[in-house]
Amino acid sequence: MRPTFAASVLSLVLVACASAPPPDAAGGTPADAFFAALSSACGKAYAGRVVANVPAPTAPDPFEGKPLVMHVRECGSDVLRIPFHVGDDRSRTWVVSRTGTGLRLKHDHRHQDGSPDVLTLYGGDSRVPGSASRQEFPVDAESIALFEHEGSQASVTNTWAMEMIPGQRFAYELSRPGGRLFRVEFDLRKPVPAPPAPWGTR
Repeated sequence: MRPTFAASVLSLVLVACASAPPPDAAGGTPADAFFAALSSACGKAYAGRVVANVPAPTAPDPFEGKPLVMHVRECGSDVLRIPFHVGDDRSRTWVVSRTGTGLRLKHDHRHQDGSPDVLTLYGGDSRVPGSASRQEFPVDAESIALFEHEGSQASVTNTWAMEMIPGQRFAYELSRPGGRLFRVEFDLRKPVPAPPAPWGTR
């Protein structure tokens, strides 16, 4: 028996629903809720500390003994720019943006004169819905090509993650197979003075 028109339409609707991210309790997607939570810190800066860095670095650790500050500096409806300062090093900015299916994380790295670093704008898109408090970003094809071209082979399996619990904690995390884990946590209960602009930005 051939399916009726109504049955065909119903099957298409079910397929579309199955591929869409599930809504959160507020009616949006987990990515929407996460983006809103991160946006709620707009204009504020927070101090952080490294809570995991394994295996231990064999070269001098650029994070050791340095004050760490994140600043939710630029906030739009679709893009957030969050400089991450390591002591006097203002080269790093996390860029979180909306996509058609979730969120994208990119790392904007600049030299002191504002010119882009050779390793910049790498990252990935969220591939699973995640939650309102945690989003994960596996490395994308463009970043893999960049890492391979620049001889950073270990990074081709990176997964980055961000966690946001308003009023409590923000975390940035890098992991890869084989046991690599780097994680910085920021205390959202105690805002700190906003740092200077990141390199390349007024």
